[in-house]
Amino acid sequence: MDGYYAWMLMATAMVLMMTTPALALFYGGMARAKSVLNMMMMSYVALGVVGLVFILWGWSTMMGPSDLGGIIANPFSLFGLHGVEPGSYVGVCFQMTFAVITAALISGAIADRVKLSAWVTFLPIWITLSYLPIAHMVWGGGFIAEHFPAQDYAGGTVVHINAGVAGGVLALIIGKRIGFGKEPMKPHNLTLTMIGAGLLWFGWYGFNVGSIVFAAGDGGAKDTAQFLTETGATFLNTTVATMAAMLAWLLVENLLHGKATSLGAASGIVAGLVAITPAAGAVDLVGAIAIGTVAGAACAYAVGLKYRFGLDDSFDVVGVHLVGGIVG
Repeated sequence: MDGYYAWMLMATAMVLMMTTPALALFYGGMARAKSVLNMMMMSYVALGVVGLVFILWGWSTMMGPSDLGGIIANPFSLFGLHGVEPGSYVGVCFQMTFAVITAALISGAIADRVKLSAWVTFLPIWITLSYLPIAHMVWGGGFIAEHFPAQDYAGGTVVHINAGVAGGVLALIIGKRIGFGKEPMKPHNLTLTMIGAGLLWFGWYGFNVGSIVFAAGDGGAKDTAQFLTETGATFLNTTVATMAAMLAWLLVENLLHGKATSLGAASGIVAGLVAITPAAGAVDLVGAIAIGTVAGAACAYAVGLKYRFGLDDSFDVVGVHLVGGIVG
């Protein structure tokens, strides 16, 4: 029991770090110089706004006892965590960090085009109407969990496909940046992006391994050997899939453009992490390598399609998170 809570506290802190500073650095480095602070602030503000929404009515909407048609739970049944035992707070906080990073991921699709005030307005609306219903349907015993053999350990559907669709829709609604497709929009500092990618990789162990442990409760239902086997497999699957995806992305990039780049390596890392997320506890090592390889290659190809379709997805949220999530 003590080990369970110790690890979940650590896993929660690691996932929190994935948004700030990891994602803020990852996106901030890819932004143009004039937009870097705005871009980083979008991640930090997402932490504040979404975190409070989740505590007030998010947990109730996602995991509350009163189900409304299998779509959402009653947002008022556990409002403000009323009736939730303090011993469950670590689980609430763990899930809160997932909601936060899902919302923050969307910002990468609309870089250079959105004021912070508009972003603050968007966040609680999207979390309430999109993230929480899908999280309830998949993880909260709702419609998808009840009627389909859905398996989504750490958010392939709830986090990455969800954020990828939202990013694509927002990019279409807001429109293209001035000069998109006609003038270069080079990243301001890829060193920051590389650091952010490394921190995301580190934090992702809390994301994936923490989800396996969280789903097992306090571990009492399983013996120690089985528990260690599952968490070890999840950890190693996350590692090898990410390695394979990075190399696959660099290979495809070299074949398509004649050279491999540091941005390609960082993007390949994220693509592999995204793809292994829903399947981290369900495949063997060969399966994990296969998932990473396919995801790295598919995402590397997909990100180039935005120019063909005229979709100004600034930092390839659709190409990496939607495509990678579907592969996973």
